[in-house]
Amino acid sequence: MNYREYQQIVRRRSRQIQVGPVPVGGDAPITVQTMTNTPTEDVAATVAQIHRAERAGVDIVRVSCPDQASTAALKDIIRQVRVPVVADIHFHYRRAIEAAEAGAACLRINPGNIGSPERVREVVKAARDHGCSMRIGVNAGSLEKHLLEKYGEPNPEALVESALEHAKILQDHDFHEFKISVKASDVFLAVAAYQQLAEVCDHPLHIGITEAGGRRTGTVKSAIGLGSLLWAGIGDTVRVSLSAEPEEEVLVGWEILKSLGLRHRGVRIISCPSCARQGYDVIRTVQTLEERLAHIETPITLSIIGCVVNGPGEALMTDLGVTGGGNGRHMIYSAGKTDHTIAGEEMVEHIVALVEAKAAELAAATPAGPATARAAE
Repeated sequence: MNYREYQQIVRRRSRQIQVGPVPVGGDAPITVQTMTNTPTEDVAATVAQIHRAERAGVDIVRVSCPDQASTAALKDIIRQVRVPVVADIHFHYRRAIEAAEAGAACLRINPGNIGSPERVREVVKAARDHGCSMRIGVNAGSLEKHLLEKYGEPNPEALVESALEHAKILQDHDFHEFKISVKASDVFLAVAAYQQLAEVCDHPLHIGITEAGGRRTGTVKSAIGLGSLLWAGIGDTVRVSLSAEPEEEVLVGWEILKSLGLRHRGVRIISCPSCARQGYDVIRTVQTLEERLAHIETPITLSIIGCVVNGPGEALMTDLGVTGGGNGRHMIYSAGKTDHTIAGEEMVEHIVALVEAKAAELAAATPAGPATARAAE
């Protein structure tokens, strides 16, 4: 087996459902999700937050609908955003019906906590009438009492049993447009639950490590957990749960997918940690370039290396690159080949211009444009 064959990830075969216009499961791209944290009834604030997530590359956004004011605002929110909206519903079946009528693309729900079979039937009818899919969201922190009594504590078996019980409720109503999540804040518990669930069903899986923590801690936990699952081919849509702004969750989700070669978006910077050999301030240069190039969606690779030890080799594998040199001048590479030198004080502006020009060139070569190219990955 060669390197490229080893690198290839074989995805678990799952059914495909629709979340509005976005396919989830099957051979569709693994989608990136987030959730708003503004009061949903504050339409302006919620729309502004979704717009920031859209600029970061989100595919699907979840919005909490705890009361009637929230579902009343949902229609205005959906009208002003580009991505499909999932309504997060707990306990009250009327909220689910109202969200479906308002245009939600999906309902995040646990059929077992909605109430009587008649209420479940009404929710399923509303979803079917309005073209909604559903997500069954199982969480280790809110398992049913009978499962906690049976297993003594949250464990993978309990999470999987809960998920399958809820799935059967929908299947008994001949409703199959649903995905499942079995989340936990413990990485090992979540990964084991998803692994077990993946073996016993073909439902599309929404994967995540819930309540992962702040930006740094949560990013590490999510990268370990989601990376393990995605490497094994498990996962059709992802949400990185951070105590941070929703757009941060989106950016981390994309980085995880990009690191595994599962999707490609924006500028991927390969940079050295820097040392005494560096010909320029690598750390500050990378920080500046990440900010200046964040608006670019077209996939481009850029190497930022401080000296000639690894610079030329890394540049061979990137679209554009720079290697630190002596006398305040640094070598610029294009398509892996030396191209020209640039003075240090001009370097950042020059690289930004080169990347923007390259992005425009690549976008023009894609007939349908970058947005369609992203959706087709």
